[in-house]
Amino acid sequence: MSAFEVRNPDWDLSPHTGMGRKHYIELARYLLDRAFKNIHSIDTPLTFPKVPGKTYPQPNAPDWRYRSAEFEALERTFTLAGPLIHVEPDAEINGFRLRDYYKLQIYNAFTPGHPNSLPLPEELPDSNYQFTCEFGGLFKTLLLMPDTIWNEYTDEEKEEMVECISKWGHHRTTQNNWRIFNIVTLSFLKKYGYEIDDELLKSHLLWVASYHSGDGWYLEQTYNYYSISLFIVYTTIWNRTFGDEYYPEIAEIIETSAQKLMESITSFFGRDGYINMWSRSICYRTWVSGAFPVAFMLKNDALLDPGWARRLCSGSLLQFVTKEAFFYNDIPSLGFYGQKEYMLQDYSCAGSPFLMFLPFICLALPDNSPFWTAKENDGFWEKLGNKSKKEVLESPGLVLVNHGKTGTSEIIPGKTYYDDPNYSKLVYNTHFPWEDHNPQGGTSMEYSFRSQDPRDVRGDDVNFYLTGNTVQNDAEKNRNYTISQSMLFNGVRKNVLYRQAIMRKPPNNGVGYIIDLAEITIPGGVIRIDRSRLAFEYELTLGHYGIPHLDGKEAVVEIMEKDDRQIITAATEGRKVALIAYRGWDGLKRIIHNNRNAEADESTVVYAHKKRMAKNPPMELMITVMLHKTDNSDWTEEELAPVKNIDIQEITKGLSPLGAVITLQNDEVYQIDFKDIDGNRTC
Repeated sequence: MSAFEVRNPDWDLSPHTGMGRKHYIELARYLLDRAFKNIHSIDTPLTFPKVPGKTYPQPNAPDWRYRSAEFEALERTFTLAGPLIHVEPDAEINGFRLRDYYKLQIYNAFTPGHPNSLPLPEELPDSNYQFTCEFGGLFKTLLLMPDTIWNEYTDEEKEEMVECISKWGHHRTTQNNWRIFNIVTLSFLKKYGYEIDDELLKSHLLWVASYHSGDGWYLEQTYNYYSISLFIVYTTIWNRTFGDEYYPEIAEIIETSAQKLMESITSFFGRDGYINMWSRSICYRTWVSGAFPVAFMLKNDALLDPGWARRLCSGSLLQFVTKEAFFYNDIPSLGFYGQKEYMLQDYSCAGSPFLMFLPFICLALPDNSPFWTAKENDGFWEKLGNKSKKEVLESPGLVLVNHGKTGTSEIIPGKTYYDDPNYSKLVYNTHFPWEDHNPQGGTSMEYSFRSQDPRDVRGDDVNFYLTGNTVQNDAEKNRNYTISQSMLFNGVRKNVLYRQAIMRKPPNNGVGYIIDLAEITIPGGVIRIDRSRLAFEYELTLGHYGIPHLDGKEAVVEIMEKDDRQIITAATEGRKVALIAYRGWDGLKRIIHNNRNAEADESTVVYAHKKRMAKNPPMELMITVMLHKTDNSDWTEEELAPVKNIDIQEITKGLSPLGAVITLQNDEVYQIDFKDIDGNRTC
């Protein structure tokens, strides 16, 4: 099969994507047709070929891991099949009725003693298991659309299944977002008259509510898309189908946070609806787009422009399903745009990516919902022009930037406490997906640090000559570049964003490995005025967005010097970057990466580099401009010279060491002052 095409597009209703309600139904059919390619009987369990690599089940894994992968494939494809059955009860795939297939396979999974039944918790070591997650996903769909299969079972069949459902619903869970899975499962049982532990359900609810942090966000390890897709989408469905009636006060917490989230949700997406490759579980891709139909399930359903909401929702889906490389074994690949091992987590399996079709809950909205009837539009993009819009979410420490000049959206993270390219990069862009870390330096959108401290080079404990201890550093490991260990959010003052990249954490002299970050948003990019507080000999690189070598074509790179600055550019069809160094760097280079980019096996990264070998290097300001384009136009002299004047201040007016006054060509003036930045940090 070839990639999806919107056939007979409705350009009157949807002038940007052509997608209306019937096209969502066609897309659901198309995706299920591919997924069920080798399923020709309702008696055949749904399985997908194991993908080699880190994902589960691994060779020689216990049987329950294989059962888990099968159940995950069954449940997550129901994310598509459930809504399709809801609107077309007699829908057929490969000649058999879809409703009959899922009804039978789920009955078999939940009926103890059947060859395809799930193990019960007491049959396994006491721990948490993937089964709990999938129960939550299934019963979220069945709470919203019980007509799909639940109402088709006889009372006797339901009774046979309830033992398995209840035991997993009451079983051990993990500390935060997984509680939602237990909540949904237990609530479903209670709604349909089955006995549950009400105190346990209430406890889970209070725990979940306690994680609300503000701005509609919830804490989930660090802040990430789970806050939207689980804490908002799943729980809003729970509100409307159960919570409003049984736990109205807790439901109000969820309702309030969901309404608050809608104030910023559109800023996460590019003008064309592209989703940003950010945070873990990126193979779930568009699951955050589920927030758009959920907006029309809220008590105040006028928070989002419905035509814009559908335009973004449709655009995010078309970002992937229209690309054949997105499919692997006829199902969504375990990657982003294609099969990529480096960006995966070991808790994923071949069927995991089907969670990306969470937005298909839109088919539960009535035909006359404004989500379906409103004409598509581009929301705030229509008036943005070439300007850039910035939204600051203090609670999760996120800054969202929408660039009218390029149509891209950026996520700038500020509360990340470990080194992980999913979270720790300086910025994430909808049209320049992130690259994996390169231990040789030049990592995309990262400060990469390598110590040249002779104690590290030798592999000594850095405190050896103070303590006499003989603890060894790893000299071999120290030869590699590392990325920031934490990213801290320090606030926005006078339209300047302040953060800190902690390159080494205490107790390894953490206060001697800090880069203070100050950023000025400009159309299509950012001006960086960053202060290095790196106490000993070191090397440092700063990489731009990676440029993929599409169709094997290398990026075209140019290096030039103009007056007070060095410039390096890289270009491929439809995308360009420019890195401009004003001060604080030794030079600019390019590097070709292998197997690090989301879109191609090879990519080019342009980067700045420096090496400081003084035993006690001074603090420095590193002033750079990072620009991007999404067209083939040439860089203009105006674009490559956004700064008119730089006034370095050894002591600022606010009485802080080493700042600057930056004057732009449009005569805007910015004071860069790192005063009390350490005291303002949050993570």
